Amino acid sequence: MADTGNRLRKLLESPNFDPQSYVKQLSQQSDGDRDLQEHRQKIQTLADETAQNLKKNVYKNYRQFIETAKEISYLESEMYQLSHILTEQKSIMESITQSLLSTDKDEAAKEMLAAFPKETEEVKQRTLTTLLEKVEGCKNIMETPGRYLVYNGDLLEYDADNMSQIQKVHAFLMNDCLLIATWLANRRGAVKYKYNALYDLESFAVVNVKDNPPMKDMFKILMFPDSRIFKAENSKIKKEWLEILEETKKNKVAKDKHKKEEEVPTSPVRQEVSTNPFDEDEPLDSEEHVDLSPEWIQELPEDLDVCIAQRDFEGAVDLLDKLNEYLKEQPVSPRVKELRGKVDERVRQLTEVLVFELSPDRSLRGGPKATRRAVSQLVRLGQSTKACELFLKNRAAAVQTAIRQLRIEGATLLYIQKLCNIFFTSLLETAREFETDFAGDTGCYSAFVVWSRSVMKMFVDAFSKQVFDSKESLSTAAECVKFASEHCKQLSEIGLDLTFILQSLLVKDIRAALQSQKDIIIEATRHRNSEEMWRRMNLMTPEALTKLKEEMRSCGIGSFEQYTGEDCWVNLSYTVVAFSKQMMAFLEEGLKLYFPELHMVFLESLREIILVAVQHVDYSLRCEQEPEKKAFILQNASFLHETVLPVVERRFEEGVGKPAKQLQDLRKSSRTVRVNPESTMSVV
Repeated sequence: MADTGNRLRKLLESPNFDPQSYVKQLSQQSDGDRDLQEHRQKIQTLADETAQNLKKNVYKNYRQFIETAKEISYLESEMYQLSHILTEQKSIMESITQSLLSTDKDEAAKEMLAAFPKETEEVKQRTLTTLLEKVEGCKNIMETPGRYLVYNGDLLEYDADNMSQIQKVHAFLMNDCLLIATWLANRRGAVKYKYNALYDLESFAVVNVKDNPPMKDMFKILMFPDSRIFKAENSKIKKEWLEILEETKKNKVAKDKHKKEEEVPTSPVRQEVSTNPFDEDEPLDSEEHVDLSPEWIQELPEDLDVCIAQRDFEGAVDLLDKLNEYLKEQPVSPRVKELRGKVDERVRQLTEVLVFELSPDRSLRGGPKATRRAVSQLVRLGQSTKACELFLKNRAAAVQTAIRQLRIEGATLLYIQKLCNIFFTSLLETAREFETDFAGDTGCYSAFVVWSRSVMKMFVDAFSKQVFDSKESLSTAAECVKFASEHCKQLSEIGLDLTFILQSLLVKDIRAALQSQKDIIIEATRHRNSEEMWRRMNLMTPEALTKLKEEMRSCGIGSFEQYTGEDCWVNLSYTVVAFSKQMMAFLEEGLKLYFPELHMVFLESLREIILVAVQHVDYSLRCEQEPEKKAFILQNASFLHETVLPVVERRFEEGVGKPAKQLQDLRKSSRTVRVNPESTMSVV
């Protein structure tokens, strides 16, 4: 049979298998329906085996499937980022190449401007005035002296996110700025355009966009943190725009540099000359001693723009530190203030980019270490408070997302174990990263403590919803609380103790659970008391008796064997034994949940439960007339008084650390009742 199944399997698995010819051949060889039914049964058995093997393989490799999917997802994200960075780098390299190739053209243009400077500028100014008359809302642009037109033309603006066309614009490039005007749908006379934006040449960077259909003949203007993408009519016009923009920016930088160099010797300002021949010569004004001519200072604003565009945050902050170190002992002058104003604008842009990097809207993958780069640069910029706030908000969003994504299992304890592992591991990693990032700023630690309390409340909400709102048993709740408390104590290794916060947030739910379980036990005890016949227990089998002995021994009642009789008899009432087991279980579960705020609630619950059993025994002693039953009741009362209650008191003292006076008083009063059965329950 096995050989037949193997042959059939090989036949069906062969690459040249043809179902139609196989069925035709089978129908010709078969003698009747019976052969076909048997063959059908073989194929069905083979299909069942294949399905079972497939299920086993899927189950066996299930974890590998999940891990592989995660790795593929991470790899896809990293490859996308790498592709984006490479595209930007290639665009920058192409821009540099085009700039180098246009050096000869730049020199020729400079020679022409040097030969006919006045005529060229005058013509361009007249041309600019004529063109700007067609633009609505830009009358004051010509108020700046020396401003003239360099280049202009029509462009199409595209959305940077989805690359959809937004509008048609007309760009006016002047020697110190770039004007963007939109086309008017309803023209009024000679006016064709409407003012849209005006950008200083130093406030933006130009980046070539690689042709990648449908993205073709495009270039990007970066005004951090924003950007705009424009499309030229063809590649020739795009090339002209890129070359002329770069050339104009360089000319403006060179002109400003030359102007500043000329201002130094021609504008000395001396203090009032003293007529006292014994006075020393007064020094020149402080501006004369501030040297801002180094090339790296002149190019600093543009270098900062490039660093921000390339996400080189460390390089940008290094440049700022270098400038601050250079100007630290320099006197304040108008030129320094002007430079500071330009740099402060870049610092604001850099801060906005770093703040965006830490916003909760960004990807939360990578854990706390993924935020270290942005946080460290904000701290270097003197923004420690803002960095601390954003870091903690980011981590709070990560914790909340992890809790929401946690799958709710059928078993509550399993869910709580996963919840505790995720939450406390994340909290521990966040605390360690916080110590690394803000080691030199102790003022931020109070903010971390406040944040820890807020995320602990988030954890307790999810914990209570699963454990207490779903009405789980007290034993399950006790195990869950114990598991959470053990995890909370592990935080002490980094000097963070949140046990008190955890207990204060859980005290209300635990108190309600203890009182609810107390009411259940009292109700069950009263129900058993109403059916009490005061008869010995017969467990029927030795196994049942052995099991009961083990249960009582696990409860701490080691002397239970003296109450067992011959065969399978127990010289105690079923009601008293059931009460003892339930009472000891409640005590152990309550000790797992215990902390000082619950002392009186727990102690009073124990007292009320014990009081129900004591009252029932006392009532039975006073009402029973038969001597044998009365002696049996006294034996049960002795078991409660001499065995159960001392164990409860001892176990309570071991778990809490101090004796329970109320339980001792209750036992003394029950002793009085047992010695004097005719007394009333007012003693109790």
